[in-house]
Amino acid sequence: MALMLCKHNIIAQDTLRITLEQAEKRFLEKNLQLLEERYNIDAADAAILQAKLLNNPTLGVGDINLWHANAAEELAVFPNSFGNRAVFSLELEQMIRTAGKRRKMVNLEKVSKEIAIQEFESLVLSLKTELRTLLYETVYLQSYLEIIRVQQESVNRLVVVYSNQTALGNVAKSELVRLQSSLIELETEANEIQTELHHRHKELKILLYVAPQTEITISPPVITTKNPDAILLADLLETAKHSRPEFLLSDLNVQYNENLLVYEKSLRSPDVGLSLNYDRYGGVWKNFAGVGIRFDIPAFDRNQGNIKMAKLRIEQSNYSAEYQKNAIQQEIAEIYNNYQMHYRFHEKISNNDFSEDLENMLEAYSRNLLNRNISMFEYIDFIDAYRTTKRAILAAKKNLDTSFAELQFSINNVIN
Repeated sequence: MALMLCKHNIIAQDTLRITLEQAEKRFLEKNLQLLEERYNIDAADAAILQAKLLNNPTLGVGDINLWHANAAEELAVFPNSFGNRAVFSLELEQMIRTAGKRRKMVNLEKVSKEIAIQEFESLVLSLKTELRTLLYETVYLQSYLEIIRVQQESVNRLVVVYSNQTALGNVAKSELVRLQSSLIELETEANEIQTELHHRHKELKILLYVAPQTEITISPPVITTKNPDAILLADLLETAKHSRPEFLLSDLNVQYNENLLVYEKSLRSPDVGLSLNYDRYGGVWKNFAGVGIRFDIPAFDRNQGNIKMAKLRIEQSNYSAEYQKNAIQQEIAEIYNNYQMHYRFHEKISNNDFSEDLENMLEAYSRNLLNRNISMFEYIDFIDAYRTTKRAILAAKKNLDTSFAELQFSINNVIN
């Protein structure tokens, strides 16, 4: 039992310290969803290969006698009397696909491969956006938890001092209880943040394919954002048309249905079967050899239903493409507007000394409380305001970085 506990402790101490760049590199190499999706591209290649293949020839053997044929006994044809009594027929047939059906099917499968590629790119983009968001949220929670820990240490030191002073009768019991209540509030909030971190870590481990017992620590990234005044929404929308996978996918779906219509129309032309026949003692001639041709007569079924269905799918995919493109453009505009808002707010907070003043005041308030220069109410009110403000500052930075990443992912391109 002791050995098992020791082993467990060793495993539990395994920690993965990773930067944003390292996380994205590991994601591309290890993510199981991406590895699974890549097989669709290979499967599309296999479908193209299959579409290029010719039909196999068909060999038929029939009219084999299960008894002796007297006429066959009189005429020896094969050497050494082998098979001289046999009656049978042979047919070798090759089906020829007409109207370029094979070529048109290959073109259809090639579009399917392009669709598989763009679906893979769309999945990469979606998961990378999710990864970036998780990373920024994790860094934010780590930073805020550190602020809570610092406050816990500060309040805990005051609790020790006030406990001693209360025992000596120098301070009222109510002030000690108020400090202890504040400490409990801090511990409760720290636990809530830790719970959120555990959830974020779980999601990150799934994306990065990390073992459950491994602890993850994200190094805060250095993000260089760009002034939104230097970014034009029209340029973003134009870039997305050529780089966003969903834009390309919507056009490919239309192209696929157009190719499908061409293929369905080719099916109106019947395929032709060419055959070679040999018949031994089955008719007038003892050994008959001939050729044959076979094809369907398109009297009733000219593939009318499938052709009409393909035409309807073209119209449907055109509407779907327009809807998809409009939805993407609206999404980009929304993300752009959010980025402008987050940039202005973060710029407003960063361009003053408010954050630095808070740090200086935290220690000063602790000293003044011990020196009886301020009341317990003033101290508690300040540390609550300090915590709220620091959280707002961290959230502003997280929202700025997240919205800038989303803006770049929305056009699937880097904004320089």
